[in-house]
Amino acid sequence: METMYNRAPRRKGNRGARSIFLLFIVGVLAVFCWYGYMRYIPNNEQTVPDYQAEYPILIRGVEANQGAIIENNEVKLPLSVLEQELGADKPIRYEPDSGSIILTTADKVFHLKTDSLTATINQKPYNLTIAAEKKNDNVYIPAEPLAELYGLKVEYMEDTGIVTLLSEGESIQLGQAIREKGAAIRTEATIRAPFIQKVLPGESLRIWQEQDGWLHVQSANGWTGFVNKKDVELTEIDQTPAKEQAAPFIAWKVLGNKINMTWEAVYERKIDTAKISPMQGLNVISPTWFALADDKGTIKGKADSAYVKWAHNQGLQIWALFSNDFEPDRTTKALATAETRFFMIQQLIAFAQMYGLQGINLDFENVHTSDKANFVQFVRELTPLLHEQGLVVSVDVTPKSNSEMWSLFLDRAALGSVVDYMMVMAYDEHWASSPKSGSVASLPWTESSLARIMQEDGVPSNKLILSMPLYTRIWTEKKGADGKVDVSSKAVGMERVKDIIKEKKLKPVFDAAAGQNYVQYTENGNLTRIWIEDDVSIKARVALVRKYDLAGVATWQRAFQTPPIWKTIDDAIKLKP
Repeated sequence: METMYNRAPRRKGNRGARSIFLLFIVGVLAVFCWYGYMRYIPNNEQTVPDYQAEYPILIRGVEANQGAIIENNEVKLPLSVLEQELGADKPIRYEPDSGSIILTTADKVFHLKTDSLTATINQKPYNLTIAAEKKNDNVYIPAEPLAELYGLKVEYMEDTGIVTLLSEGESIQLGQAIREKGAAIRTEATIRAPFIQKVLPGESLRIWQEQDGWLHVQSANGWTGFVNKKDVELTEIDQTPAKEQAAPFIAWKVLGNKINMTWEAVYERKIDTAKISPMQGLNVISPTWFALADDKGTIKGKADSAYVKWAHNQGLQIWALFSNDFEPDRTTKALATAETRFFMIQQLIAFAQMYGLQGINLDFENVHTSDKANFVQFVRELTPLLHEQGLVVSVDVTPKSNSEMWSLFLDRAALGSVVDYMMVMAYDEHWASSPKSGSVASLPWTESSLARIMQEDGVPSNKLILSMPLYTRIWTEKKGADGKVDVSSKAVGMERVKDIIKEKKLKPVFDAAAGQNYVQYTENGNLTRIWIEDDVSIKARVALVRKYDLAGVATWQRAFQTPPIWKTIDDAIKLKP
């Protein structure tokens, strides 16, 4: 018999290892069961979607930050949501002081007011069945006209209160449930999330996106949620119908040629057309006939029927100029409201009809930078209404600079997307009171002015018209006792410069940096300098028109010309590469 000393001792460590192993097995089984439960056992709890608004607006399956208003089963949409959905190219303007709301497209101007069933579309009556309203600092617009204006499709589901917005031409993937028992739409992309509703086999669903093997869908009643991708088959692509498009306005242009325009500066006198020499190649003339008379939008005019008859007999189009009279405060008030803007538009249409005009040229200068958006809005409202009358709309812009009143107020990108033509007034590089003598429009500066508007503002070249000076400045540099040079200038036309060169027997030299001829002489102890406008400078600028394939040229102004310059311009435009 073995003693206790000969028996092998029991190892406590083995029992501990077995316990740990058993616990591990139990843990693995628990995890496996839990995984199986979470992976394969669906949550059978039903819930209702938790939307923030009473009448939620859904855009591509996502709730907007504001809800709709429902009146008599018709929908009103908040302005902020519409601005987000439609984008900057379909602007909506709200003016709180008058309650005016203006919606513009390429060919329509829709005007309505809060708390009013009276509206107009292109100044013709439009009957609303529900009114726009302001509620809790939000503006709500009836959905009905939005389909006609923007092709926006608005669906309202009375049983769920869901409002769905579908953009014009939007493509939507459709699908349907394929399981025998249908498919469950859940609140989250997991089988353990509560289900919102179950869709029957064959029932159509809008599919907005895929997420980790789940589809974000919208059912027929408007509710949105997630369906397992395995439970759905794709069917077809549904596309929101595009609204009927009106024929686009085709701005007048010379077939196979460029626009060649000049301005006719009209002051307090009528133009004696008998004294105007032939202008070869000219096809558009813009008399400065109309100007803003007061802050209420009244326009004063100097149009002349005899001049119209003469111009038409010459085969010239008339794009009459309308200016703000360079009065900034008057301009601010005239542009501030829909009523004053429409008053100006109505007058321009009436003048165009009365005098048989073919276009309106807008020349707003010396404008407060704070009026930038209001000027764009005026042009957006004016252009469709003038197009409806068959009128060409053009706008004059300065080259880009840091001048608030003469450059920064111009939103060239926005204006260029609306008007038919944009005249780039490429002159006064060195202006009347410039502290330094120089060219009115050197060639590099002119080219840079064009390039910046095309590159930085995206205005297409076929809308740009290069406006060239037919004048120059005679610069006088007087040296003072302190050694400083006092600079002064006066503007003169081309003929006057020719006379000076002849009288003083000057020999022009070519200034390569400016791209034009130059003379200087001393008079009364002062240095006089002239950068000459002649065939050389004009040909060089017209070459830029061909280089960038611009719409054409314009010149300021006719009375500054020498008669031969018209042939120079015409020949340079038609020059083949």
